[in-house]
Amino acid sequence: MAHARLARSKELSGFICSLQEPRTPHISPKRLSQALGVKLTNLARLTGVHRNTLRNPSSERLQCRMREVVKVISAATECTVTVDKAIYWYRNELIADYGHRTAAELVADGQVEAVLAFIRDLENGARG
Repeated sequence: MAHARLARSKELSGFICSLQEPRTPHISPKRLSQALGVKLTNLARLTGVHRNTLRNPSSERLQCRMREVVKVISAATECTVTVDKAIYWYRNELIADYGHRTAAELVADGQVEAVLAFIRDLENGARG
């Protein structure tokens, strides 16, 4: 069990490091869009920012919204075991308790805490 947790932690750390904007302390919009498998214009929608905001990776609003995406994917990795499965869940799994919307749609609408609460419920054995 400890070995699996350590492996998951290393994978997650590698994922987060892979998102860094070169030579900055920021998340790269381009790298996050690639990790999510979406075009940059769709990343703007998923983060709830105007597409022109993506041109300024140091924008605090953009960084905050991208950190929310990464936070939810990180939390989902605990339930799904791998980052790839967490990203798939984030983008595609419909959550019945929230109007059959995906975690990505909910996060885009600013409902990060609701998604995190849902993930905590799953971790504690609630139905999905």
